[in-house]
Amino acid sequence: MAKFLDQRVGVLVDISNLYYSARVLYGKKVNFKNVLESSVGGRKLIRAIAYGIKTAEATEEKFFEALEKSGYEVKTKDLQIFPDGSKKGDWDVGISVDAIKMAPKLDVIVLVSGDGDYVSLAEYIQNTYACRFEVVAFAESSSQKLVEIADDFLNLSEQKRHFLI
Repeated sequence: MAKFLDQRVGVLVDISNLYYSARVLYGKKVNFKNVLESSVGGRKLIRAIAYGIKTAEATEEKFFEALEKSGYEVKTKDLQIFPDGSKKGDWDVGISVDAIKMAPKLDVIVLVSGDGDYVSLAEYIQNTYACRFEVVAFAESSSQKLVEIADDFLNLSEQKRHFLI
């Protein structure tokens, strides 16, 4: 489907999903600046938010600063460590809440994640608002249902040189 240059776009990036997909699939890092540029595709960027997890070592601070310089607002939260030693750090609910809050003011929500947990969010955004729901991710690590339901899907694996470092 054609992308109209006057569309207002919001980009929501699940950093962990993209980072680990690139690392597992290709042993490389993601060029988040190029991902943002391609996600917007010449349209009007209203807001770009990257969601990250902070560790106790705080080794990711420079990375978060680089994301801000690339045009992202960065939201972080601490990695949860449970008494049994297991760890959890995800932004599924936070990303979903932000998407629902932003959708009435946008023409397009771009989710940068292949996580199938977002299928219900995609359906809700599409059926409740006059808002497109696009997905940007590596096809090999993406939920097929999410890819199918998206109004558009950008497979980062098709342009590895552009999207990987």
